[in-house]
Amino acid sequence: MVGKKSGNSAGRARVEERFLRDWGFELPDSIFRFSDFLESLGPVEQQALRELDVSPAGIMDLFADAGLRPRDGIDVRVHGRYYRDPPEFLTFMHAGSDGLHHGLWFDDGRTCRGVASYYNNDGDGIDTTAATPLEALRAILERHWRDLDDDVQDEEVSARKSRLGLLREALTGVETGGRPEVGIAYSMAYDAVVPPVDPGRLTTLDGAGALAVGETALDRPAHGRADEYKFATYMYDLFEDSDALDAGVREARRRCAAGDPAEALVLGRDLHWASGGDPAREALANELLVMAYRAVGRPSLAEVADAHHRHRSLPRVNVLETKVP
Repeated sequence: MVGKKSGNSAGRARVEERFLRDWGFELPDSIFRFSDFLESLGPVEQQALRELDVSPAGIMDLFADAGLRPRDGIDVRVHGRYYRDPPEFLTFMHAGSDGLHHGLWFDDGRTCRGVASYYNNDGDGIDTTAATPLEALRAILERHWRDLDDDVQDEEVSARKSRLGLLREALTGVETGGRPEVGIAYSMAYDAVVPPVDPGRLTTLDGAGALAVGETALDRPAHGRADEYKFATYMYDLFEDSDALDAGVREARRRCAAGDPAEALVLGRDLHWASGGDPAREALANELLVMAYRAVGRPSLAEVADAHHRHRSLPRVNVLETKVP
């Protein structure tokens, strides 16, 4: 079930205007439903949310005050942006240990395709299973419920499940109400689904795929069709071979100049994901991404990529500081 649009039309308009002006992104209705949902929670449901180790983050700070500005000299577009976040990723939620965070996914450079998530401190790739922020939250809730089912069913577990049940009731009143499964049954039905092959996107090292049409040096398969282990092994070996990497970058530049930016886009995304603090990889990733995004008509992503490159060594991801005078 899809909930109604945000009731605070003036506040919504300010937020929408800010993101369109500074990011070039059109925010989806789903992020406003997420914001309204969080504001609607009572003390018990808020406690349940804390017990999930879930909290709004990144762009949600601007929902509280659309006029917040970054610290001097820092581009606002890097607020909430982790080291490996692709330019398409716009963080809105933290969700536990190992740097798990969720972001809206803007792979056409303007409109939101859905939700992406990954563990910034782990080696796993990006998960794009969830369609909306509240669907992502429901998946987290049901994973937690599954874990509680495995615990000894004592008084404390019973109390936590009671609070979690109230949070689920509130959530399903807005979205996912047509999914009666709970716990492991929910995870098996909706959360552990193997994503389908997507012929409109090409395989990338980060696991999210790139919205691209054209030929690539490796004749990359469509997103969801590659042997991820073999592909990752090949790419990491390539990055360790400086001569081979230089040749690959030259070929990506050549193809892009000839009118086919697909290789520059996918290789740029791969280098961004696998930069690992290496300034040379960071610079090559930025060059290829900016070149490719501009060639495919996604200037907002080119600008995000460039901003991220300039600030990629920031010690923390929160950069907002002061209000507009």
